[in-house]
Amino acid sequence: MDNLNNILEQARETIRLEAAAVSQLEHQIDSAFAKAATHIHQSGGRVVITGIGKSAIIAQKIVATMNSTGTPAIFMHAADAIHGDLGNIQQSDTVICISKSGNTPEIKVLVPLIKDFGNTLIGLTGNPDSFLGQQSDYVLNAHIEKEACPNNLAPTTSTTAQLVIGDALAVALLDLKGFTSNDFARYHPGGALGKKLYLRVKDLVDAENIPAVEVDTPIRAVLLEISKKMLGVTAVLDGGQLVGVITDGDLRRMMSKHEDMGALNNLTAADIMSKSPKTIAYNAMAVDAKQRLEESGITQLLVTDKNDVYMGVVHLHDLIREGIV
Repeated sequence: MDNLNNILEQARETIRLEAAAVSQLEHQIDSAFAKAATHIHQSGGRVVITGIGKSAIIAQKIVATMNSTGTPAIFMHAADAIHGDLGNIQQSDTVICISKSGNTPEIKVLVPLIKDFGNTLIGLTGNPDSFLGQQSDYVLNAHIEKEACPNNLAPTTSTTAQLVIGDALAVALLDLKGFTSNDFARYHPGGALGKKLYLRVKDLVDAENIPAVEVDTPIRAVLLEISKKMLGVTAVLDGGQLVGVITDGDLRRMMSKHEDMGALNNLTAADIMSKSPKTIAYNAMAVDAKQRLEESGITQLLVTDKNDVYMGVVHLHDLIREGIV
């Protein structure tokens, strides 16, 4: 039990230390942060982010965040930079160099080369008075009091601080660019988040599987249509105009009311249909269909175009398959 308690306390202490360091960052960012963000926004170039060790891993995550939020960025490993990768840097690019100490040998070699290229250099460092801090055009202060590592050695709190400042910069640039949810969808077309922002009902409707019967269709044929199309529902049309809906639940209720099965042969679709079908527009967003289904407590919606022409069915299973639900 003592071992378990020790593990939990160490974990909680790690969280407390990192949370405190992140909270302190709010007071450490200054006008240099705003100027750096403004420069990147106005430069028209990419952001090249470099670092070594754990800082290089953080650099890659920041690159991914910037790219997904509208700021073109690439990663350049500090060690590889001096062996040819400096060729990645273009004249209009801004370089962000990440280093806790700001004094590592690789940084001391790389920084003068970047300066000779004439590119603006942003230093993201825990030591603004370091070599990197002194050589940078803008310094983003990621200073921490202590690593979460008990020996105060392994990068833990410091890399968390770097990551948070990187996120803050990406979000600031997002705001400067006026990046919208529609833009986000363009960059995330394959994920569930993106689908919620761009997927429409028309993308879900199966044009080859549209259940429909006429008002005078016999009940037996209605049952066959619902069974064949396997959507649990069929639209009822009158000369092509949508006038009602029949679900498999309607059929079950009808059969429970008529003990004489022979009498069912005299019924038509018009006798059991619901005259106010729940519909959704063909061009509506898929998330709107999800909301309509939830509000109505049903699993299917009939789909109509702008002229109220019946186009098919969107089913809850379609939304689940696409990750909308």
